[in-house]
Order: sequence, then structure tokens, then C-alpha cells
Amino acid sequence: MENHILVVFPHPDDESFGTSGTLARRIREGAKVTYACLTLGEMARNMGKPLVANRVTLPEHRRKELEASCRSIGIQDLRLMGLHDKTIEFEDQDLLDGMLRKLIDEVKPSLIITFYPGFSVHPDHDATGEAVIRTVAAMPKEQRPVVNCVAFAKGCEQIIGKPDVAVDVRDFLPNKFGSIRAHASQFRWKEILGSYTEEDEQIKSRFSTERFWTYRFE
Repeated sequence: MENHILVVFPHPDDESFGTSGTLARRIREGAKVTYACLTLGEMARNMGKPLVANRVTLPEHRRKELEASCRSIGIQDLRLMGLHDKTIEFEDQDLLDGMLRKLIDEVKPSLIITFYPGFSVHPDHDATGEAVIRTVAAMPKEQRPVVNCVAFAKGCEQIIGKPDVAVDVRDFLPNKFGSIRAHASQFRWKEILGSYTEEDEQIKSRFSTERFWTYRFE
């Protein structure tokens, strides 16, 4: 079982739908989680409906939402890495990889969770995954942590195969739903639920499994 998990995503809310239940479960099982969020998602189009922020106040608002999400999941260590939203692909690779290597050397994770490069829709997602893969690939083989990736691009399974890790998070849906609700500027939870409630089996079934691809290094 993992003793320390490092999560590397570019935006607040990236943790909610695909990993929050898994993280809550692993924390209950005794793991420590460090979440490195590269940006504050300050260029997001959504600012709440009705509006809860403007372009100036959105970064701070999203920081507070992220902190609330982490509390719901139980994440013990949140790192705000200070990069700018929608620019990860343009960052100096040596500086970005160096930042990640320093963090890996500090927390010594047995598992890293990030996006699968090329199969995660958003340029920031893909660039983040690429940086994690580059950084881990440059480490001595015996020191590399396992890297589990989130992918959701259309047709990705036809290219990279089916996910090889499936985590049952049914018992941790309150944590997961709390994480999603925390990002109220980005998601309208009532619209996602539609005519259902969090207690309906259709919703529980929809959200009860989280899937990952284990990255295979050469």
C-alpha cells in the first residue's frame, strides 16, 4: 500500500471527479497525500452562476474552493506552485522539471497521480503529465515511483488500452461529492445531479469507480 502519494495537477478542481474518492480511500488506509496544484485556474471562464467572483478576485476565490475540496477529501499537504493558468505548455521545461524533481525528492512518494499526456483534453493537463513523466523518467529506475494517470480524451482506450487500475470509492462518495461541491464557481452540482439526489443509486453508480492507467516507462 502507498505510504505517500503525490498528486500533480494544473488546476483547482482537477482532483474532484477522477481522483477524490481514491485519495479519500487511501488516506483512510493510512497514506499521506501531497497535492501540488500548479496554478489557481485564474483564467477560467466560469466565475459562478450567479457570479461569485470577477477576473481580479477569481484566483483567491478558487484558492479557497481548493482548500475546501482538500478538507473534504482529507488531503494533509496542499502545495500551491504559483504557475500561471493556461501557460504550462510554455514554461521552461528545465525549470518545471526541476521544480517537480525537488518536490519528489522532498516527499519521496511511492505513487504519483497526474494526467496521461496526450489524452487529457486540456493543454495544461497534457503539459503537466508530460512534465511528470519526463521528470520520473530521468530518475534512476530503482528510485522511480509508480505513476498512475488520468485520461478521458474521446477514444483514448482504443489507443492506450483499458485502464489497469480501478478503485471502488462507493464508501467515499461523501468525500467526493464534497470535493465537487466545493468548486461551486466551476460546477453547478444541482445541474450535474439533474432530477436525482446524491442518495440515488444512479448517481452512486455513476461516481463509484475511479480508473487510472499505470504509465509504462521504457
